[in-house]
Amino acid sequence: MLTKASYGDDAKILRVVSINVNGLRASQKKGLFDWIATSEADVICMQETRLSPEQWNDTFKPEGWYMQLFPAQKAGYAGTAIYSRLPFQSVQNGLGFELADTQGRFITAEFDLSHWGVDYPIHIASLYLPSGSSGDDAQARKDIFLDEYKAILKQWRENNKSIIVCGDYNIVHKRIDIKNWSGNQKASGCLPHERAWLDHIYDDLGYVDTFRVVRPEAELYSWWSNRGQARAKNVGWRIDYHACSPDWKERTVNAWVYKEQWFSDHAPVIIDYRF
Repeated sequence: MLTKASYGDDAKILRVVSINVNGLRASQKKGLFDWIATSEADVICMQETRLSPEQWNDTFKPEGWYMQLFPAQKAGYAGTAIYSRLPFQSVQNGLGFELADTQGRFITAEFDLSHWGVDYPIHIASLYLPSGSSGDDAQARKDIFLDEYKAILKQWRENNKSIIVCGDYNIVHKRIDIKNWSGNQKASGCLPHERAWLDHIYDDLGYVDTFRVVRPEAELYSWWSNRGQARAKNVGWRIDYHACSPDWKERTVNAWVYKEQWFSDHAPVIIDYRF
């Protein structure tokens, strides 16, 4: 894995990781925290933690990290978390509407990077957007979430908020983001109106898919089904993003999907930002 030293001694690099852990207890047993210790990550945004406050014990609290868990009200379900080497100026749970807040689907932290010459607050968030794959009701809930969240994204742009929203969006964007494009046109996560939603936040609202700023090539996926040797055959979907306000575009210097070890059915999506 690329080290920060490769950028030079004077480089100011913020390394941000997004990963759906598919159960933090399960991923911990697969070595997630051992990898985190060597990853040189500054901020790690986790989704689908599926951990209650009572279960969030010292096993999941490595020394030297600031941490915040936002669990779902339903045990063993959804949830997000942020781990950071940088101190939080503040942390906010939720988006202000029920589907996001009762299921722990969004958490954001504010950081002060004035020591790097940034004279305004920056925010890094972890988002776990609902899946619609279990049926029409689930898809309807997902669509409600997209509608509510779109209005919030618009407000953030109007307020010129500097933000990285890492997360599992459960939507592919372009043909190059999925192996089996034709066979999934009627599948949740690849529906035309879902992809149009991503078009809107990128093209109309001005957010930036910073992974694609530096990695335009095809077949760079972040999720694989557990069926049919999908991972071995690289039959995947790119559904994990860093969706950023425009000021992050020029800071993006490197991005990759970490696949040397497997901690869940998603792989960590890592992006380095230079200041």
